[in-house]
Formats: sequence, structure tokens, C-alpha cells
Amino acid sequence: MNFATAQTTTVLIVDDNPANLGVLSDTLDQAGLEVWVAKSGKVALERVKYALPNLILLDVMMPEIDGFETCRQLKANPQTQDVPVIFMTALSDTTNKVAGFQVGAVDYITKPFQQQEVLSRVKLHLKLHTLGQELEHKNTLLEQKFAEANQAYDDLKQLQIKLVQGEKLSSLGQMFAGISHEINNPVDFIYGNLIHANEYTQEMLHLLHLYQEEYPTPTPRIQAELELTDIEFIDNDLLNLLKSMNFGARRIREIVKSMQIFSHVDEVRLAEIDIHECIDGTLTILNHRLKAQPEHPEIEVVKDYNLFQLVECYVGQINQVFMNIIANAIDALDEYNQQRSLEDIKQNPSLIKIRTMMIEDDWVAIYIADNGPGMCEEVKAKLFNPFFTTKAIGKGTGLGLSISYQIVVEKHGGSIECQSTPGKGTEFAIKIPVQQ
Repeated sequence: MNFATAQTTTVLIVDDNPANLGVLSDTLDQAGLEVWVAKSGKVALERVKYALPNLILLDVMMPEIDGFETCRQLKANPQTQDVPVIFMTALSDTTNKVAGFQVGAVDYITKPFQQQEVLSRVKLHLKLHTLGQELEHKNTLLEQKFAEANQAYDDLKQLQIKLVQGEKLSSLGQMFAGISHEINNPVDFIYGNLIHANEYTQEMLHLLHLYQEEYPTPTPRIQAELELTDIEFIDNDLLNLLKSMNFGARRIREIVKSMQIFSHVDEVRLAEIDIHECIDGTLTILNHRLKAQPEHPEIEVVKDYNLFQLVECYVGQINQVFMNIIANAIDALDEYNQQRSLEDIKQNPSLIKIRTMMIEDDWVAIYIADNGPGMCEEVKAKLFNPFFTTKAIGKGTGLGLSISYQIVVEKHGGSIECQSTPGKGTEFAIKIPVQQ
């Protein structure tokens, strides 16, 4: 085997015996290796500062610094710690060999040595060292590929989230826009005419009362009809009926207004908005889930609004954040109530508290808290991860809070944090700048 290559393999021989140096140098030189020599451990340590050999043959018994200490210092230096060291010694007892291996040697050659044995061991360890370097290089490439694959996977997940979000918001916006458009005109017609109907009804009732005063004795035909009709009940209930219809029409108009706000969920323009209007619109849409139903008790909403200026943001996206967080709070409270007794629910009714405030002059904060079951640290740490959900299969995609995080942090340059303790509820803190 000849080691002559484009980049010559070098072996450093460290021995204080000139005869040993000469014999070993000739043997390795004939095998095509470049040989460096050093007559002491101190000289060897200085030599490797300027150039690194591929392997070191190191005598154990030397003056000043022996082979063990020389090897220890080589292995302590990050630049030389990977160079394989083979000890040469006349000390063949096990204790010395173990000591040599403990300081980092890869092999032992016992003096007096055989030239072919030395050459074979040098070849073997040079080959092992080369293979080790190749393996390390391949491991590094593999780690890079793995990191690239992970990054590609993360990018794919983010793209998937954006596609899902975009499609979801676009579909939601189209649906809300279509429904609100279809409902708005007839509702306005009903609401507008109810005002006139109420006025006409009062005028007719007033006229009826005048007839009763002017003609207290009705004709037999009218008397017979009065006996069949509860005129007093109609008189009292008709205006209440109209008031109820008027309230219902106003309620429908509020819902339509909220749907019109949400019909802009894919809006790409920044706009100055009233955050409270957005929150109230979200609560209007979710009102059917807040009211008491046979399957769940009422969830009370307490509002503490302290904002007095408009906020520049992407309206539909901020609405989506409020929708995700409040809907999650309702889900948590509903699930929590299924585990509680009626007595416990009466003593500690379900509650969602929404608080807004200014932070100095250029930031706003929205706090949405519930008195539900809370979350452990493990769940809280994964809360904003894509596709992570604690809900049953089919009841959640795990994208809501991940999308909310992207909207608040990446789109609006804000922050969204969660504080939660098991048994003590959960609070989300959303903070965004007043101006983008």
C-alpha cells in the first residue's frame, strides 16, 4: 500500500532516541508517508501549533514531559484532540497501557518493535481516522439535510395554514356578505314599516276609545261582536306585540350589521376601527351560544371598555382573532359545565370578562378571560402550534389560535399571550399598536 496522494499523509514521530527516529522514519518514508520528527514532548507540542499531522507516534519515557502528559495536552487542545496517537514504549504491563488509553491513545506498540508491525498499525489507524472523518462529514451533511427537510416541512405547514386561513376567511366572508345582503332589505322594510304600524295602531285605538265614549250604548250587532272579542285584552296587548316585533327587528339589524363587518374578513386594506364595535359584533354572532339552552347554562359576559380612540388594523382579521378566542372560551366553559353539578354552576356561574385599555399612548390591550377549567403548562406551551388541539376529533382543527397568533404578531406587529392555571381559568392578552 502506497500513501502517496495529492495531499501527502504526515506522521509525527516523537522520541528522544535518535536510532528509533531513524529506523521509523525510513520505514514510513518508504511507504509513501511524509515523516516529521520531534525529540521531546515539548518540541512536539510546539510543532503541532503550526501544522497538524495525520497521526502521532509518541514515546512514553522522555525527559521533561513524558508521553502521557504530552498526550494529555494534545487531547486538551481542540485543534489537536482528534489526531490519533499511538504510544511506543518498553512498558508492557497492563497498568501503563490502561493509563495510556485513559489519556486518549488509540493503540500501543511495544519496544523493541517490528517495522512491519509499526507500519501495519499506522496504516490501520490512518484508515480508521480517514473513515471517521468521512463519517463525520456525512453526518454533518445528513444533519444539514435533516435541518433543510425540517425547514421545508415547517414552511409547508405555514403555507398550508395560510391556504386554509385564506380559503376559510374568503368562504366565510362570501357567505356573510350574501346572507346579510339578502336579509338586509326585507329587514329594513319591516323595521321601517313597524314604526308606521305602531303610529297607525295607536291612532285607531284612540279613535275606538272616542267611539266608546260618544256612543256608550252599542247596537245589538256590535254588542254581539264585542261578546265574541276580548277588546280589552287586544287593547292592552297590541302595543306590547308591536314593541316586541320592533325589538326583534332591531335585533336582526344588529346581527346583519355584525355579519356585514365579518363579510370583510379577507379585506386587505388597513382601516381605523372601533375595537369595541368589533368585539360587540363577535358577541352578537355568538349570542346563541351564550344564552341558556337545555344542554348548557347561560354564560355571562362582563365588558369593561376603556378605549377612547380608533385603532388602525385589518378589520376582518382582528374580528377573526376575537371570534377564535371567544369561541374557544365558550367551548371550554361548556365542556367544564358538563363535569360540574347544578349546585356548583349556580354558585360559580360561567363568566367571560372582556377588558380593553390603553398602554401609554400608542398601544392598546384587549384581555379576554374565562373562569373555566384552565390549562396545564404542557398544553399552554403548545397552544399556538399549528394543528394542536385538545378538542375531540371533528370538533376542532387546531388552527384557530395559530392563525390568531400570525394575525396579531406577524400581520399587526403585536403580541398575544396566555395566562392560565388549572382550576382558575384562562386569560388571553392581545396587544397591538394604535398605528401600523
